[in-house]
Amino acid sequence: MDLKKQFFKYVSQNIFGLLGTSCYILVDTYFIAQVAGTDGVTLLNLCLPIYNFMFAIGSMIALGSATRYAILKAQGDSRCSRYFSNAILWAVLLSIPFMLAGAFCPGKLLGLMGGDAGIVALGVGYTRIFLLFTPFFMCNYIVSAFVRNDGDPSLAMAATLSGSLFNVVFDYIFMFPMGLGLPGAALATAVSPLLSIAICSRHFFKKDNGVEFVRQLPSVKLLGQSCPLGVSGFVGEMSSGVTTTVFNFLLLGLAGNVAVAAYGVVANCALVATAIFNGVAQGAQPLVSQCCGKNDREGAKRLLVLGSCTALCLAAVLYGVVFGATDSIVAFFNSEGSLEMARYAHTGMRLYFLGYFFAGFNIVAAGYLSAVNRPVEASITSICRGMVTIVGCSLVLSAWLGMTGVWAAFAVSEMLTALLTLGLLFRRRRAENKSA
Repeated sequence: MDLKKQFFKYVSQNIFGLLGTSCYILVDTYFIAQVAGTDGVTLLNLCLPIYNFMFAIGSMIALGSATRYAILKAQGDSRCSRYFSNAILWAVLLSIPFMLAGAFCPGKLLGLMGGDAGIVALGVGYTRIFLLFTPFFMCNYIVSAFVRNDGDPSLAMAATLSGSLFNVVFDYIFMFPMGLGLPGAALATAVSPLLSIAICSRHFFKKDNGVEFVRQLPSVKLLGQSCPLGVSGFVGEMSSGVTTTVFNFLLLGLAGNVAVAAYGVVANCALVATAIFNGVAQGAQPLVSQCCGKNDREGAKRLLVLGSCTALCLAAVLYGVVFGATDSIVAFFNSEGSLEMARYAHTGMRLYFLGYFFAGFNIVAAGYLSAVNRPVEASITSICRGMVTIVGCSLVLSAWLGMTGVWAAFAVSEMLTALLTLGLLFRRRRAENKSA
């Protein structure tokens, strides 16, 4: 199949799968807003960094191991089969601290994230349930990534969408007819990855399956070889958590819980946007890794250009939708009709989403750098956008412009990162031209 056709096949299916995941989060937020109002939205926003940290670890192990698998498989190296087993084993081991926190101190964790006594009392059951199911969230990432990298993106998409649909339906059933409230929402979210894993597992019984579970002890060496290639995925997830945590504390100081609830609307919509661009990056990644394994530099560069142009077009469409429907989007989550929350969220949506004109390119470029086995540069790009610039810009701009500065910090930090990323890409190209 032509490389361009393969690109759009993989990318479109991956976008739809990740959109399903992010859209169930929006539905989750809507149902929680109906049950608990702005306090419920505030609670969910305080939990998002915990989710992000959990998903970041799973994403790093999954993307790094699956990328290493794809490169070695393209080279005909039989050692590729060891990476799947190792990823699953380490995901289970690294889930243990999350499970212990969920079992023994969910309230303290919420307090640490900035929740007051009322928010902590509201969210203890919710937090405990989703933390206890951490191994399934992480393993779902891994199984999906390996199935996709083993040439079955359609099944990975179907599994993700099925899990998301289950979550939406059972969110409603558990929260309303069964009257379980917020713990019901957590339970629906926690069970959905089990369905996704079960559907993805069909791939392992196909004749063309190349993924095997090998009996082995967890290998630090294999994990160390994988994780650098998954740093972009780790930081991509962590950036949302870092941004949310920093913004939550800044907004609590500027305007209290209402401002955090307004940011909850912005942050949840941003998850959908980020999913779109992660879909481009992760969809292209198996193809770029195959080009890398075959030493096809021109093919890899062509995929980078395709990914960057696709991200720019999607950013334009996304911002047009957000700008045209800002008030309708905000009203969807504003069950109490708070005018103050609506005003904050209106400004926040329109300023924050400008950042995706740059963030889309940064996400695609970081994924490309990981896929062509350039983990140091991928890490620099990812850490810059996810940690360094967003924290610096939010602190400086909030002190200068107040809440407007908080909303604008994302766009400014992504623009600065894009300039750095372009420098890294062109520096390597100049070095390659000289060596040629």
